[in-house]
Amino acid sequence: MTLLCELSYTYNYVMSGFQKGNPVILKLGLDSEAVKIEAFALKCFAGYGAVKVLATNENALLLEQAIPGTSLKKYFPDKDIEAVQIACKIMKKLHHAKIPDYHPSLLQSGGGANNFPHIKDWLSALDKDWDLPSHYLQKARKLRDQLLQTAEQDILLHGDLHHDNILQNGDDWMVIDPKGVIGKPAYEITAFIRNPIPDLLSKQNAIKIIQNRIIAFSDILNIPKSRIADWCFVGAVLSWTWAIQGNLDTKYWKQITKVFDEMP
Repeated sequence: MTLLCELSYTYNYVMSGFQKGNPVILKLGLDSEAVKIEAFALKCFAGYGAVKVLATNENALLLEQAIPGTSLKKYFPDKDIEAVQIACKIMKKLHHAKIPDYHPSLLQSGGGANNFPHIKDWLSALDKDWDLPSHYLQKARKLRDQLLQTAEQDILLHGDLHHDNILQNGDDWMVIDPKGVIGKPAYEITAFIRNPIPDLLSKQNAIKIIQNRIIAFSDILNIPKSRIADWCFVGAVLSWTWAIQGNLDTKYWKQITKVFDEMP
């Protein structure tokens, strides 16, 4: 097996190569729990638009490789609405996957009843005091509580479905790197709408691009535009808290949160 190695921004080693002539990806991670959850999420999404898991162990995933593997980022900005249409097609596939009852290996290592967190568990981070404008936190908490009460049925979500996690495979598209989270379908849209950062924010018409995306997602998925916009604000503030927690640069989260906050 011949391998090429790179270090990803999430501190995983991602290597491409061949196994018995077939193109594969070997992903090595230091966080064995995250590797287990990603493997289980990919297996849950098997047949619904995700790459196949070929083998796993504590800290490694052997995956099929999408060919040519170009990400949907190549559509930005010239074919942006076409990218939204592709993302919607992928979401419709993914969201047919069933929420699993349990997975023994994850339960033994401390996983919950479903092994996947609920979006409300992620959003509980908003209840803490963070070094960001208090009115953003207050607004995010209020919207979070309202959005969690909507009649949308909880489903299994990818959890980080942005451009770089949607790869071309022949004439079709496949997803990689699912977080695995249970929640409302509209939340799935948020990562895509605010990406690719910082390229999106560098555009003078960034607000118009975001507005057009919200309209397109709303029309295709039949989700109210206001609900999508509200989730985008909440998701941006949540990501801002994660950046603070990880001692990462918060500049882009500050910018995108301001955009969503001021959007009419």
